Amino acid sequence: MRKKKQGNYLDLIPKRSPEIAFCEGEDGIVVLQVENKGVFNRVAQRWFKRPKYTQVHLDRYGSFLWPLMDGEKTVMELAKLQKEEFGDEVEPLYPRIVKYFQIMESYHFVMFE
Repeated sequence: MRKKKQGNYLDLIPKRSPEIAFCEGEDGIVVLQVENKGVFNRVAQRWFKRPKYTQVHLDRYGSFLWPLMDGEKTVMELAKLQKEEFGDEVEPLYPRIVKYFQIMESYHFVMFE
């Protein structure tokens, strides 16, 4: 069953999680603000002075893709836009972008429609 998802991965439509706030720094790098929820995080925040939010700094390729994930473009369309922007820097394009979205999905930063 996992193989079927892999074969159609480029046809999936990524959408940013509504729970993730983000901002763009002056250097164009996107910074995601991830809230640390749950009982253990609250205890760590209270007793060990851990932050309520974790900042995740994307690289320049991820920062380019993040604002384009609007719930309308497929992974294939996003890959083509990235290729136009960065050229051969992003090669091997498709394995790289699929891995990027797998990681983003595993952290619940994006979901697929």
